[in-house]
Amino acid sequence: MSVITTSRQGPVLILISDNPPVNALGAAVRQGLQAGIEEARSDDSIQAVVITCAGKTFFAGADITEFGKAMAEPSLPVLVDAIEALDKPVIAAVHGTALGGGCEVALASHYRIAVPSAKFGLPEVKLGILPGAGGTQRMPRVAGVEVALEMATKGDPISAAQAKDAGLVDRLAGEDSLLADAVAFANEVIGKPVSRSSERPVTVDPETFAKFRAANAKRFRGLDAPNTIVDLIEQTAGKPYAEGVQAERMGFMKLIMGQQSAALRHIFFAERKAAKIDGIAEDIQLRDIKRVGVIGAGTMGGGISMNFLSAGVPVTIVEMAQDALDRGTGTIRKNYEATAAKGRMTADQVEKAMGLLKPTLNFDDLAECDLIIEAVYESMDVKKDVFGRLDKIAKPGAILASNTSYLNIDEIAAATSRPQDVLGLHFFSPANVMKLLEIVRGAKTADDVLATAMALSKKIKKVAVIAGVCYGFIGNRMLMPRQIEANTMLLEGATPEQIDKVHVAFGMPMGPFQMADLAGVDIGWHRDPTRIENIRDALAAEGRWGQKKGAGFYDYDEKRTPSNSPRVAELIEEWRGKLNVPSHEITEEEIVVRTLYTMVNEGALILAEGMAQRASDIDVVWVYGYGWPPYRGGPMFWADTEGLKKIVEGLEKYGFEVAPLLREKAEKGEKFNR
Repeated sequence: MSVITTSRQGPVLILISDNPPVNALGAAVRQGLQAGIEEARSDDSIQAVVITCAGKTFFAGADITEFGKAMAEPSLPVLVDAIEALDKPVIAAVHGTALGGGCEVALASHYRIAVPSAKFGLPEVKLGILPGAGGTQRMPRVAGVEVALEMATKGDPISAAQAKDAGLVDRLAGEDSLLADAVAFANEVIGKPVSRSSERPVTVDPETFAKFRAANAKRFRGLDAPNTIVDLIEQTAGKPYAEGVQAERMGFMKLIMGQQSAALRHIFFAERKAAKIDGIAEDIQLRDIKRVGVIGAGTMGGGISMNFLSAGVPVTIVEMAQDALDRGTGTIRKNYEATAAKGRMTADQVEKAMGLLKPTLNFDDLAECDLIIEAVYESMDVKKDVFGRLDKIAKPGAILASNTSYLNIDEIAAATSRPQDVLGLHFFSPANVMKLLEIVRGAKTADDVLATAMALSKKIKKVAVIAGVCYGFIGNRMLMPRQIEANTMLLEGATPEQIDKVHVAFGMPMGPFQMADLAGVDIGWHRDPTRIENIRDALAAEGRWGQKKGAGFYDYDEKRTPSNSPRVAELIEEWRGKLNVPSHEITEEEIVVRTLYTMVNEGALILAEGMAQRASDIDVVWVYGYGWPPYRGGPMFWADTEGLKKIVEGLEKYGFEVAPLLREKAEKGEKFNR
């Protein structure tokens, strides 16, 4: 069956794309559209064309399976120019999302009509590229330079109403009468001169670009694509369309051949790959999860609950004391109301979510749940006690999950008579915001339990990765060498600022010591001020618990702005003397090797032990859970780009034991991500 079907309503030719799931602009779609435009050009009885889509959306972008391959003819730039060149009016009738190439098809059409729920976007920047089919040239002419800059550099879609205000949409259709309204619109404009986007002038205040750069300097720091887009739109603003499109093509080719785009495309595909569980049939029967139980109403338990409530899944939340339960449910409501205040939820949606929450002090109420997640204190004894109690009351077939970030899932599962139903669901804090979920596969975890958890992660909009049972799983295990080396370098002559600076320059949102201050220096501290075994103990004993106390590894003013601390420098000096550690000048290169190369080394051990299914899964964990810059593609992808031989040499230079898998791949000239 053809992906493009044609029909006639009087003098109007209707081209309908039916290429599920998102009407991607693959070769067959482009060829079908080109044939339809050619039919309209050569048939005098056709006086207008409507381009629309079947299914849930208008064209939502390029066909990702064509990435990295030669594009079959017609290419998208050729197709959109053919649409615009037609001497008969072409109307794009939009529902769902017109994204990327889909938005460029709409821009090349002479008129655009959309249902109120439709959205328009140019998300190419998120893959490290720019709109390559006239988007950077037509959008400023149709919607103005400011709108074009916002859409193309940030990649976020705008609503149909915003698009109409900007001039991108000519008319709003009825939500259920798009095609009829589009055909009526087409009949109105038959015989009138067509309105070609490329022929409109670009009007702009030259100051616009400087202001836009200044306002987004922090956001665009180190990023090739958004900076290239701003330069391109500025440089072509006063030039003819044909010249601008040529510059766009050159900019597109330069970006797509670049390292950042390769990294961002790697993460795009890695996220999709992570959802595939090795050794489990795709059509496995999933367990039915109608109600979720959460043990603990603290920050973590509350955040976990919100994920399910927002997805329409009822939650039973259990606490031991009424005040803790009230505090927890109060925080959930406050978080929802804050979201509503920003316009991201309606008051009705807040009440609907809260209406699905059942707070209780009765542990036995968990008997009605199909999945129970424990989010209590990080102690093996406490967790084993909880799972022993759950074993007695949970219904047969209920999935029992621990939110532990380090502890052994097999040991926890052994506290029950049903280890096949037990797994780890490691949410990241704040759990209602962070996208990453580590699904920890125990030695006895049943396949259907794992597959159900993966399916559920999609429902609650998480990016899930399968991890094996080891201390710290994937993310925290790789974090450990970084933290150990950062602390050791303090004693050897580095300052917290020096180490953090290297990490921020690399693209991390913050360095190890800034992160410690934000999270709380006292996290995991033994709470005995007389027992001081390292610098962190010394800071914690003095009440330097980080930003919340105005002092940690840095001093903070009332706006939480950090400054270097003379007291911390003194403490480091004291410890250096006490431990008799000789100091030396620490270079940027040494910091990179000891805090970043060591993470790659740990990643190689994780892969060799089968604790991660694939190298790209490790990359997904670090990009979505730990602030690794997406434009560097994750630690294992970055290692490939650095060169594994260089990583090995760096590790050897500073006396580290090189993971056998890393050495083997370096010697064979291989990569982690093939």
